Amino acid sequence: MRRSRYLLNTVKETPKEAVVISHQLMLRAGMIKQLASGIYSFLPLALRSLRKIEQIVREEMNAAGAIELLMPSVQPSELWVESGRWQIYGKELLRMKDRKDNDFCYGPTHEEVVTDIVRKEVRSYKDLPLNLYQIQTKFRDEVRPRFGLMRGREFIMKDAYSFDVDDPSADRSYQAMYDAYKRIFSRCGLAFRPVEADSGLIGGSYTHEFHVLAQSGEDEILSCDQCDYAANVERCERQIETRSAAARPFEKVATPGKKSIEDVSAFLNVPAENCLKTLLYQNGETILACCLAGDRELNETALKNLFDGEEVFLVDPQTAQEKYGLPIGFVGPIDLPQSITALVDREIAEGGPWVCGANQVDHHFVGVTADQIRGKIVNLGQTRAGDRCPRCQNGHFTSHRGIEVGHVFKLGTKYSERMGATFLDAQGSSQPCIMGCYGIGVSRTMAAAIEQNFDEQGIIWPLQIAPFHVNLLNLDPSAELTQQTCDSLVTALEAKGIEVLYDDRDERPGFKFKDADLIGLPLQIIVGMRGLQGGTVEIKARRTGQRQQVALAGAVDEVIAQLQELGWGKERV
Repeated sequence: MRRSRYLLNTVKETPKEAVVISHQLMLRAGMIKQLASGIYSFLPLALRSLRKIEQIVREEMNAAGAIELLMPSVQPSELWVESGRWQIYGKELLRMKDRKDNDFCYGPTHEEVVTDIVRKEVRSYKDLPLNLYQIQTKFRDEVRPRFGLMRGREFIMKDAYSFDVDDPSADRSYQAMYDAYKRIFSRCGLAFRPVEADSGLIGGSYTHEFHVLAQSGEDEILSCDQCDYAANVERCERQIETRSAAARPFEKVATPGKKSIEDVSAFLNVPAENCLKTLLYQNGETILACCLAGDRELNETALKNLFDGEEVFLVDPQTAQEKYGLPIGFVGPIDLPQSITALVDREIAEGGPWVCGANQVDHHFVGVTADQIRGKIVNLGQTRAGDRCPRCQNGHFTSHRGIEVGHVFKLGTKYSERMGATFLDAQGSSQPCIMGCYGIGVSRTMAAAIEQNFDEQGIIWPLQIAPFHVNLLNLDPSAELTQQTCDSLVTALEAKGIEVLYDDRDERPGFKFKDADLIGLPLQIIVGMRGLQGGTVEIKARRTGQRQQVALAGAVDEVIAQLQELGWGKERV
């Protein structure tokens, strides 16, 4: 493909609206254009990479026994009412009406639609197991779309749904998808990690996220340094260990103006880990006093899960004081109003004595023992780096940043029971299908690949998903010899199945070099009159920057050899 005939306009300056590196580089490299907030056009260079990711996904899904179909993106509200999600999904669901005033939504996911298909098509246990997938555009009306394709409103996703007769069969389907995902991200040339995770609004009893490891990742993931256990910080289990402190008589003490854990700790000369903080949350009409160690962050996901995923939010200081008589900064779990539900982190029941707020301005209790703290014992605290691993008991957690690109769920019968997706078993009895759900953010994977593969000059594409394999640069496009040489190289390389972007533009060499590094194709072939006079061309490896002069007669073989070292030719047959 000749650059002079290709829609590819690069930008020198970094756009002001771009914060993360993938957004910056995709805009600068002429890959995407914003149409509206969180909505982008994929220009030709980006589309080539997307299609390669899609092809890898398609090949591995097919190899794992999944069957491709395509479902409507616009979905009737009746299906969502049946599943119970029309009311609870929230403002991320883009709702609309047709000319007959019927309610529809633009699908953010397709559990309802695929369940409707299966309940109409599947009759017997002999029709199962069944795994259906599609690659399609989705829309979620993010409140703050940002970071380009990383947190857009419209995106390309692969979603698959398995249907099985029982739990052992569903476990096999889940494992098949888990293994397929590992192959997919490996073939994309990415460093990734599968971790246990929370199922969120989709629901389900068991789930893993697949994260591309990158410093810019929105998610924190924790992994044990001694065993294979890894989990999203929202889901990560904790080893509860006893926190003890020197004995001290129980009493109320004055702490004038000392609201924060840091201030109280310093004022009373007590370690922050032996102070308690009590946070007031609201769930519907219920006020929750959540008590945990002062050096521990509250896990809001764990709190929501106590209420089946329903929203919880912090009570503002004015409401806390005026309605409940509780001064923020001095709230504690002792002698709370009876109208408030107390939740106590399990870690508190295993230690002490503690310091906590006395529910009175400028006062705290000291010498508080676990048996003085009333409330339901639950897991509220968030696991962090350095905590002991509960699985192996020996290791400790280390922290990584990750970009979620895939998610696999074991859904069970949540949708099949509500929507009547049943089958007749061998005894003729009606049974609900056991379901699984498996998603990959195709467009997000492309952005995540850039977040993991770049330098100061631009993108460094993994070969497997690079838009082209080779960038051929003609440094003297007006010279007949360089024209003929480049034309011959393009013909010879393409005959071998190598994809070539040929920069035949009448531009300065320095401009072409910067463009080539920005676009980041795996190899560059540099053709100029000076080299040709000596019978050579230059080959540059984008990732290492290594350059070498090679004889023109052996250039194609050298390109093939370097591409093979990068994994070319090892694709699934």
